[in-house]
Amino acid sequence: MTFQSFEYAALLLAVFAAYWFLPRRGQNALLLIASYVFYAYVDPRLALLLGGYTIVSYLAARAIDSDRKHARLYLVLAVLASLGALGFFKYAGFFVSNMAIVLDSIGLASFDSTLKIILPVGISFYTFQSMSYTIDVYRGHAAPLRSFIDFACFVSMFPQLVAGPIERASNLLPQFERSRKFRPDQVASGLSLLSWGLFKKLVIADNVGVIVDRIFSTSEPGAAMLWVGVFAFGIQILADFSGYTDIARGSARLLGIDLSPNFRHPWLASSPADFWRRWHITLTQWLRDYLYRPLKRSLGWSVAVATFTTLTLAGLWHGA
Repeated sequence: MTFQSFEYAALLLAVFAAYWFLPRRGQNALLLIASYVFYAYVDPRLALLLGGYTIVSYLAARAIDSDRKHARLYLVLAVLASLGALGFFKYAGFFVSNMAIVLDSIGLASFDSTLKIILPVGISFYTFQSMSYTIDVYRGHAAPLRSFIDFACFVSMFPQLVAGPIERASNLLPQFERSRKFRPDQVASGLSLLSWGLFKKLVIADNVGVIVDRIFSTSEPGAAMLWVGVFAFGIQILADFSGYTDIARGSARLLGIDLSPNFRHPWLASSPADFWRRWHITLTQWLRDYLYRPLKRSLGWSVAVATFTTLTLAGLWHGA
């Protein structure tokens, strides 16, 4: 189910119509049900994976808080489980198919790679989001939630489930814990943001994408045409990704929930460092706080090595 589909519009409208007649707990329960309907729409098995992530992170955080003596062990097990699942779905098929090619190239017995693994949509995002919660509880930056439903909403809330933003527990969890009242100004703002996101995605990104595809599919494009393709792709990818973010933030705002901004005019950046403070902000901040700074501070790595390692792992996070 994509944001620009009629199915998504129907789901959001149905949730919105019932949402504001319910108390806080009812709102969260409805949001959780809608999130799993959204995620399981293509393949119901994906809901089992999402539920597994939720249960592991929830139990790990409770264990860390109640048994500080073994807190590091619980954290390591939770992180390994999350990253193990992510690595399997991202890379298992890649490694098996390439192993078959390698064996065939050196004259050894090869095999037909029949391993077909569906890559769960959004797994990269909810892996990092659930991990950040467990790490924050371990660090003492967040208290473990008692309400499983509230926490499940944090992991699976459907507007930001498949493309971010990657939310922190400190920003999103308190919004699920407090009552939310209908505010016309907030709804108007949400509709405006959602409409602007759809415009960027459907009108700008999709139409510029046609130009980009034609240029790069040309057999012998000239230098001028290639430069047009480069700049056009810059417009396409920003409009596409930030459009999805705006749709997510607008949808959530209709339900009284504010998500973090994810883009801040990145092509106006004054330097590469400034660019990474403007592009996919929640991801770069996650990498900074949970990877780069620990590598640099705890292990004493140099800036260059910590930066190189962080960006390498960020590339692996995106996939093979």
